[in-house]
Amino acid sequence: MDDPEITIKLTRDEATILSDWLERLQMTDLSNTVDDPAAWAPIHRIAGQLDKMLPALFFPDYDVRLEEARRRLRPTDGDSAED
Repeated sequence: MDDPEITIKLTRDEATILSDWLERLQMTDLSNTVDDPAAWAPIHRIAGQLDKMLPALFFPDYDVRLEEARRRLRPTDGDSAED
């Protein structure tokens, strides 16, 4: 059986936040939450693709850009986190 690829679309802010979270997952004790070694293959693949697509990760002001993305994505009063 053919295993077709799946495409996921994210905004730049969403990709930045996800990239940061995946980096922390891979580099800290958060990795203990991944109890299935098979899960690491897609985690590394997604992280690698995000690194290629987000040159701002390597800019000197990355911390500022990351915080701005977080601010834009955080729900405000009355917003649902699931929207």
